[in-house]
Amino acid sequence: MNVIFYSNRGGRARQFQIDRRLALVGGVSVFLFVIAAVFFAGMRVGGGGFFLTPSSQVLEWSRQLESQRAQVQEVRTQLQEKVDALASRVGQMNAQVIRLDALGRRLTEMADLDKGEFNFDTVPAQGGPERLLDGVAAAAPDLSFMLDGLARQLQDRERQLAVLESLISTRKLSRQIVPGGRPVTQGWISSYFGKRADPFTGRTAFHAGLDFAGKEGSEVVAVASGIVTWSKDRFGYGRTVEINHGNGYVTRYAHNASNLVGVGTTVQKGDPIARIGSSGRSTGPHLHFEVLKNGRPVNPMTFVGK
Repeated sequence: MNVIFYSNRGGRARQFQIDRRLALVGGVSVFLFVIAAVFFAGMRVGGGGFFLTPSSQVLEWSRQLESQRAQVQEVRTQLQEKVDALASRVGQMNAQVIRLDALGRRLTEMADLDKGEFNFDTVPAQGGPERLLDGVAAAAPDLSFMLDGLARQLQDRERQLAVLESLISTRKLSRQIVPGGRPVTQGWISSYFGKRADPFTGRTAFHAGLDFAGKEGSEVVAVASGIVTWSKDRFGYGRTVEINHGNGYVTRYAHNASNLVGVGTTVQKGDPIARIGSSGRSTGPHLHFEVLKNGRPVNPMTFVGK
């Protein structure tokens, strides 16, 4: 092989003769050098992270799996929190249902309703054909919405039942405090309300109550619930008991042999309060019974009946 070199200074050309084997060895050396350089560069690049070794790849997969496990655990925690919240809501609603059941039983008793018709110990009967939606299941947001609506309905029903209970109680109380019934356990009406001949003078006089003739010592009872405001002698009436029933009603029981209650005593309808006698301006054992409305006497027959 001939190699020719040219010189810029002298313009001369020089020729060298190179053995062919030597040229081949040189080419192979250059090739091997290039291969080594490429390999070395690849090692440097691999060490920089562009190419992962098997152990590095395993570590990377492990990190990814750990991250996925953490995400799954977080989702599980969130789902458990939602389930706990729903369970708490259900518990609160169950407590409301128990209160409503108790209130319903009280109202059934207060209103004298048929317990068999309004039985709060059994689930209300339901039925009827319905079309089912195939493949549609309740989702968590739907359940939450349904629970919210049911909770509002329970609160509304509870308020309505509480108002109804208050109305029933008020009506029952009104019936208890309005005079009604006979004030004696034995006896008969011997004188009525209104004008009559005075038993002592014979002159026409106004009689402000009813007289019940009866056996001396027999019981006098309250015709309504109230508080005793008078329990002693009163001029012309003898031993007298007066009971204030509220709403402007007062009842008076006079000519008693003895009073069984004192001032301030709370009495219920039908409680014994005195015994029939003939104290005061009286011709014999009897009870003088008056009903006053806002301080004025009214006919007791309206309340006593026949």
